[in-house]
Amino acid sequence: MTSAVSPPSAASEPLVGVLALQGDVREHVAALEHVGASAVKVRRPEELESLDGLVIPGGESTTIDKLARAFGLADPLREKIRAGFPVYGSCAGMILLADEIADPTQDLAGRPQETFGGLDITVRRNAFGRQRESFETDLDFKQVDQAGGPVHAVFIRGPWVERVGPGVEILAEVDPAHASHTATLGGRARIVAVRSGRLLATSFHPEVTGETRIHELFIRMIRGEA
Repeated sequence: MTSAVSPPSAASEPLVGVLALQGDVREHVAALEHVGASAVKVRRPEELESLDGLVIPGGESTTIDKLARAFGLADPLREKIRAGFPVYGSCAGMILLADEIADPTQDLAGRPQETFGGLDITVRRNAFGRQRESFETDLDFKQVDQAGGPVHAVFIRGPWVERVGPGVEILAEVDPAHASHTATLGGRARIVAVRSGRLLATSFHPEVTGETRIHELFIRMIRGEA
């Protein structure tokens, strides 16, 4: 049984892991270090134990799922999430934190894609289209420093959230009236950032634009300040 996770003191430098199985690991490490955390790459179950929080990066959610099971990380991470371990997932990381995938892939044996879970949401994979349909837009994002203006977001084959449970807060949506890419929005705003307790997820990649306020929010969550 995993015990409940206690936040580090405000004076300490939190140790945050980046799940380094596949995806944009290096960019998240740099963003975390920029906002004052110590960042380490994580590939083994025992490396989870010393951490104050974890980032699941963008990449291929199916590949990360398969490798996490192969490396023995999936079950220990699920247990830690249930115990209150802080986790931030971007793009593929959002999919892996969701309790439900609207359109899961299947392996050769017909078994559906698995997630770590924890967020009471339903996500749709690749909802904004293929690689060539990647786009950028500005978002009004709750719980970040508003003095910096809107959050500039890059969407690369990103998911969106189709359902949120009662304990999930919507932090940002893509507004079709202001987005440069509207073909798949169907005239509706789409949820692209959520939070529930100590879990945070975004459809987009703040680590590739130099936008550090999302990582700052995550560090405040780890410290119990947000």
